[in-house]
Amino acid sequence: MRKILVVFLISSMLFSCGGSGKKRGNDRGMIVPAKQAKSFSPTRPIGMVPVPSGSFVMGNTDYDFAQQQNATPKTVSVTGFYIDDTEITNAEYNIFVEYVRDSIVRQRLAERAYEMGYDGTSAPGQDGIAQFAFKNMSVNGQESAYQQYINEMADGRSGYDAERQLNWDVDIIWDKYEYPDRDYVEVMEDMYYAPEDRFNGERLLDVRKLNFVFSEVDKNRAARAHFDENAKRSDFVKVDTVNIYPDTTVWVRDFNYAYNDPLHNDYFWNKAYLDYPVVGVSWDQARGFAAFRTNKHKNYNLSLKAKNREDIIVYRLPTEVEWEYAARGGKENAPYPWGGPYLADSRGCYLANFKPRRGDYIEDCCAKNKEPGFMYTAPVKTFFPNDFGLYDMSGNVAEWTQSPYNNAAGEFTGTLNPYLGAGDDIAVKTVKGGSWKDVGFMLMVGSRDWEHKDSARSYIGFRTVQTIPEGADVRYKRTRQ
Repeated sequence: MRKILVVFLISSMLFSCGGSGKKRGNDRGMIVPAKQAKSFSPTRPIGMVPVPSGSFVMGNTDYDFAQQQNATPKTVSVTGFYIDDTEITNAEYNIFVEYVRDSIVRQRLAERAYEMGYDGTSAPGQDGIAQFAFKNMSVNGQESAYQQYINEMADGRSGYDAERQLNWDVDIIWDKYEYPDRDYVEVMEDMYYAPEDRFNGERLLDVRKLNFVFSEVDKNRAARAHFDENAKRSDFVKVDTVNIYPDTTVWVRDFNYAYNDPLHNDYFWNKAYLDYPVVGVSWDQARGFAAFRTNKHKNYNLSLKAKNREDIIVYRLPTEVEWEYAARGGKENAPYPWGGPYLADSRGCYLANFKPRRGDYIEDCCAKNKEPGFMYTAPVKTFFPNDFGLYDMSGNVAEWTQSPYNNAAGEFTGTLNPYLGAGDDIAVKTVKGGSWKDVGFMLMVGSRDWEHKDSARSYIGFRTVQTIPEGADVRYKRTRQ
């Protein structure tokens, strides 16, 4: 009894003194959150528009074609999100390619410099490859304890190699006649095709080496293992390595007995195609782009002062339901983004880039500028947007969605943000929107198509989305009724 009393008195003293001797707050011993809820206004990403939460009838409502049971009408509800107002263009995807290229070059240069004894402390002021050594994370000019620990642990096995920071302050030297030393030459030369693989002696980067590594949590597997006491967090982290360069051979491979070689040579390279949607990109490459976009935004956010930072929402591919909801532009039971049911306006101008007649891939005119139509893809924003401000939701290029494809998905999925959440292992993904080589039926917002996730096509591109948290203060564009 005496021991119990002593323990009670000690506990009372601890709580009456503020627990650990710290200055007592003004909560009067009650639970008062240090942070109060405030209105959250996420920054609208450049090139994106907000789509509000809502309900709509998904699927083909006015048409009943044979073998289209996969588009059975169904009322569903969708959370609000930001979505790219156009398909991702060659210019935008090029930023991704250049970042991966530069990261790999800097990583290899830094590793070679480290092998030569340059650890970031001895590199400043040095010429040649030494200037590309890993950056020294110093405090008041002194190497931090954490930097010392990373250097000790960076052995390729511990996982700390990624903590070493590349030096982005020095420009990469691309001119082979200006390479500063032999070690630099060896690193750079390994990035190019070997002499025996060169065509007409042209020295080009070996795009097979442009691999992007990113990771994500397998939430479905984590949910299934919720009660597994032996499960570790690392069991649910999925690391993907994706070669990110577009497959330019799709222009030749997709069409037999057709001379599309000029597009194979120029579509992703030539400046004339910068504003055209990127194609030849697989589902995994599209996911890689979204992960890169998230990391790029997060890194910029971390470079700001703490008071100016904000929560960064993950970029990702849209689900099939999100895509169709956005494509409708707030219009109920409309077969096309512009309402419909016609593919041309009152002047006879086609409203999208598609195949209007048998053997005829060229539209008579474009809706905005009355120019002759396009044989292949068209520059983004050539045609009028829908009421959400989104361009080319039908035609131009079909688009990857995040959703796995199942012909009967509408029969067993729910009505609240429907999604076949079976993970990324399902090889077939849903594709929406129709493309420049498709007939008008495939342009209907309720039409569904599919493709293997590891396939790339000359008529499939993508756009990304960000989920808007419920209760966020967002100014939405009003739709015309």
